[in-house]
Amino acid sequence: MRKAQDKPSVLKKFILKKYSKKYGLEISINAEIGRGLYLGHPYNITVGGGVRFGDNVNLHKGCTIGRENRGKREGVPSIGDNVAVGINATVIGNIHIGNDVMIAPNSFVNFDVPDHSIVIGNPGVIHHKDDATKGYVSFCVE
Repeated sequence: MRKAQDKPSVLKKFILKKYSKKYGLEISINAEIGRGLYLGHPYNITVGGGVRFGDNVNLHKGCTIGRENRGKREGVPSIGDNVAVGINATVIGNIHIGNDVMIAPNSFVNFDVPDHSIVIGNPGVIHHKDDATKGYVSFCVE
């Protein structure tokens, strides 16, 4: 059960409604979003309720972050700090995306991804890389 202080603010609802209509965004007011969220080319981005973002997450056009409704990964993703999600990428299910992760455009991710990784393809393949998001995560907050 939600507490009174957990209710989304009127201002948050207003801002989400305004940008939803303008850009076709579908970002749930129940998503937990850290500092430094950046929407690069903010069109048709979908973020489901309950999704958790760390700091400095970059989302790009057409990406979907959401719920898997059945099976062993039923639930929503948890995404770490300094993560870039490319154009038309899909991240679903009760999974954990680590820190410093680049999810390449058009990738499908429904599995855990460790820190310092790049995920490429459908189905996604993990490649370890130190500083995976260097040059990709924009407008970071400290």
